[in-house]
Amino acid sequence: MSELERRLVDLETRLAFQEHALQELSDALAAARAEESANALRLHRALEELRQLRSALANSPAVGDAASEPPPPHY
Repeated sequence: MSELERRLVDLETRLAFQEHALQELSDALAAARAEESANALRLHRALEELRQLRSALANSPAVGDAASEPPPPHY
């Protein structure tokens, strides 16, 4: 094998390795973006549920004014 052929094979090998690495990075980035999107949706849902719970607690008669509660049993 001549020097030129050896260099060409070496360059083709490097190119194949870089293409493979680039594809792996692309796949990892796509997976990370999908996970980020799913996490954003989960966070949005959790915040909405928290808002609803706060609203329900604020409107609940059980969490009303302390003066409207009966005295403790030791009185």
